[in-house]
Amino acid sequence: MIIDCHYHLDERVQPLENLLLKMDQNGIEKTALMPNMNDPIPHTPEFLLKMMRFFLTHRSLRGLAKKLAAKFTPEGDLILPKDILTIYKDPENGPIAETIAAHPDRFLGWIFVNPRGQNDPVDEYEEWKDHEGYIGVKAHPFWHQYPPKELLPVAEKVAAAGKPLLIHVGFDSHGDFLPLIEELPELKQILAHTGFPEYADTWKLVRGRSNVWLDLSADAYVNAKTARAAVDYVGVDQCLFGSDGPYGAPSDDELFDNGLIKRRIEKLFPDEGIQKKLLGDNFSHIIS
Repeated sequence: MIIDCHYHLDERVQPLENLLLKMDQNGIEKTALMPNMNDPIPHTPEFLLKMMRFFLTHRSLRGLAKKLAAKFTPEGDLILPKDILTIYKDPENGPIAETIAAHPDRFLGWIFVNPRGQNDPVDEYEEWKDHEGYIGVKAHPFWHQYPPKELLPVAEKVAAAGKPLLIHVGFDSHGDFLPLIEELPELKQILAHTGFPEYADTWKLVRGRSNVWLDLSADAYVNAKTARAAVDYVGVDQCLFGSDGPYGAPSDDELFDNGLIKRRIEKLFPDEGIQKKLLGDNFSHIIS
């Protein structure tokens, strides 16, 4: 089974019927949905994305990437080169439950939490954890601007249930995920976007840890070279297919190309056994 482990449900960007169509066209049997946490992202010129990826993958230049990608208003919104992106403090989990209920054979769900929001993460987890299709918790220490250790109370609940925590870490203290690993060695932890923003430095910390995985999502953050290097370094068993839809490169219809990362994986790793692990088996094992 091929499963996209990382997709933000935002019908303003990609309507549900188009998502289902693209899943069928690309042979994606299931998609793990999470609430959108922001207004639709304006188009970013490819030269800026290429420059950011270059900065991020060179340790001496990473400070420039931080200046480019991690500027926030006092209200917590993200400052883009030519715009301000509104960030939602408390992403709504309800639409995910409704979508799963309507298409239980196609969708799974992440419960989004934010320890700096109005909704208590533990309460949010308890409210949604028993709904059909829910598989774990998603958190975004980068854009919600907090150190990952603030997730410990809800992470304890998630670990006790044997479910995974998918986190998008940030720079400096907002990227310090080690307290979660050290205090909860039984926690299944997935690091979004191939270990953004420290990539190879993060890979050194997690290689060989049987309870930590990297998802290979987000064309904006991760190119084919970085994805290949991540899999080569940490191993096939520690990597997962995710798209980061509906944000990224469009198809011919100008809506999101759900198959882009899948095709990248298939091209980089022609061995069918490796593809099987990356595209679904590893994630199925995590959520089983």
